[in-house]
Amino acid sequence: MGEPRVNAPADGPQRYSDLSRRVAGVSRKMLTQTPRNLERDGLVTRTVTPSVPVRVDYAPAPLGASLLPLMPAIKSWAEQHVPEVDRARERYDAERPSAVG
Repeated sequence: MGEPRVNAPADGPQRYSDLSRRVAGVSRKMLTQTPRNLERDGLVTRTVTPSVPVRVDYAPAPLGASLLPLMPAIKSWAEQHVPEVDRARERYDAERPSAVG
């Protein structure tokens, strides 16, 4: 199946089902909300094609495409710093038990 890609729409228009397969561990709610928020921010375009079922495609808008060259560095940074982020979350949660969940 391959490794999920953070910048899946960089490969061209993606349908909702394509995105759900490529972005591991994402809930349906987040997979619906996130592209809408990115569209609102001008980073993604959303094209609805009337059919049965309705077809919805997402693709980078020009503003979003300008971020694509930065994504490999951001992904690398995130992967390198996962342990530090996890430790920071554990400390935060231990200090503020009511803030969890």
